Amino acid sequence: MSSKPEKKETHQANGAVPVDHLTSPDQGQLVEPSDFLGPAAVEAVVLESRANAKGVREDDALLENGSQSNESDDTSTHQSPEPASPLKETSFSIGLQVLFPFLLAGFGTVAAGMVLDIVQHWDVFKNVTNLFILVPALLGLKGNLEMTLASRLSTAANIGQMDTPKEFWKMITGNMALLLVQATVVGFLASIAAVVFGWIPDGHFSLYHAVLLCASSVATAFVASLFLGMIMIGVIIGSRKMGINPDNVATPIAASLGDLVTLALLSGISCGLYKDLESKFYVNPLVCALFLALLPIWVFVAKKDSATWEVLCSSWEPVVIAMAISSVGGLILDRTVSDPNFAGMAVFTPVINGVGGNLVAVQASRISTYLHMSGMPGESSKTAPWKCPSPCSTFCSSDVNSRSARVLFLLVVPGHLVFLYTISSMQGGHTTLTLIFVVFYMTAALLQVLILLYIADWMVHWMWNRDLDPDNFSIPYLTALGDLIGTGLLAVSFHILWLIGDRDSDVGD
Repeated sequence: MSSKPEKKETHQANGAVPVDHLTSPDQGQLVEPSDFLGPAAVEAVVLESRANAKGVREDDALLENGSQSNESDDTSTHQSPEPASPLKETSFSIGLQVLFPFLLAGFGTVAAGMVLDIVQHWDVFKNVTNLFILVPALLGLKGNLEMTLASRLSTAANIGQMDTPKEFWKMITGNMALLLVQATVVGFLASIAAVVFGWIPDGHFSLYHAVLLCASSVATAFVASLFLGMIMIGVIIGSRKMGINPDNVATPIAASLGDLVTLALLSGISCGLYKDLESKFYVNPLVCALFLALLPIWVFVAKKDSATWEVLCSSWEPVVIAMAISSVGGLILDRTVSDPNFAGMAVFTPVINGVGGNLVAVQASRISTYLHMSGMPGESSKTAPWKCPSPCSTFCSSDVNSRSARVLFLLVVPGHLVFLYTISSMQGGHTTLTLIFVVFYMTAALLQVLILLYIADWMVHWMWNRDLDPDNFSIPYLTALGDLIGTGLLAVSFHILWLIGDRDSDVGD
């Protein structure tokens, strides 16, 4: 056998076997193709494999094994392996796939805003005002956990880690157990943060209210995670079967359903527990103890899968910090909804925060999948530059991620116009949509998404180069920043509008 140059090891994310090493059926040993095939036959196999890979890239909406086939073929011709490149999606195809889930997510946030506009007048929200601090924290938490799960499963599906039933069920059970552990623990921490942030400005502390917040938060987080986690699994499976990239649809659906379901559960559970606060004082501590007692079971299930166990041990920092950031946004909401001059804040806050979080989560998930196709976290690659990106490279280059950033940014204005019209038609927010209000609102929404998309481009690559999987670490930070930036900009807009007198006749209608 003639000597051949040593080939570099390539990253086969879906377990594909390179075509330049085949197994002999007689001896069970690895042999070179030229030992039993002539040069012409080897060349024909390579050309056919290249043609098939090209067809996959052109016809398939998902990046499955086409890029891996290309990578394997490059090694068989003694060329240096190049990282797998994502599907060359056009701006139209990206927009078409993102548009429907984006609108669905937006209407979900509109529904969540309408619910918040109604429940803010309930006795439990009037007497336990710390619930307003809990709202962005829990909504952000659900967005963080469900969108992180969707991003993680989308990447696993795209690189072939869920192709066999054994891999599929192992991935699903491990990730569901991980989700329930994170939801229970962070829901408990969110209630503590709400108590602390509510106590610091007023100096008033109520043990009964603190236990109510804890029971409501933990129960809401657990039930919502269980329900939404199963929905996400169905979305990933359905996207794969329909030939749609799950990165484009899973995260917006997770965010939209998460806001509405979580807020509805929080309102209902807190209202029910508030009624029993004095007559049955033991109910609230019992609810807390029940869900905390289930934690060892979910930890045991998550430990069976090494991948989820690693995430469980290492992913607490972003989720907890994101919860704290969202709680600051909740403190702003708590201070504004009680002011008659900011009456519309309750209905518009979930909308602007939800839309911004949805769009940046799509972008972060896409960039993460793009990087996973070229190697593993921590590997130096031309697809993961070390330097901080310029705004031009983020929004104006010919790169597929820049193209998707432009598409997502262009969806902000038409999307919010539809959502504002829907809110106005349903007479929500006690606010008349004047031209100057729409201008200030759109300015805040555009500035929020512009900042988030740029931070996402920097943060995902920064985490990748530091051996951190962006699927697990980036989205919690980004959605929490979206909550804080969106709530802050919206509060500033309402304050300016109040100062110039545009809303004097509209408040309190």
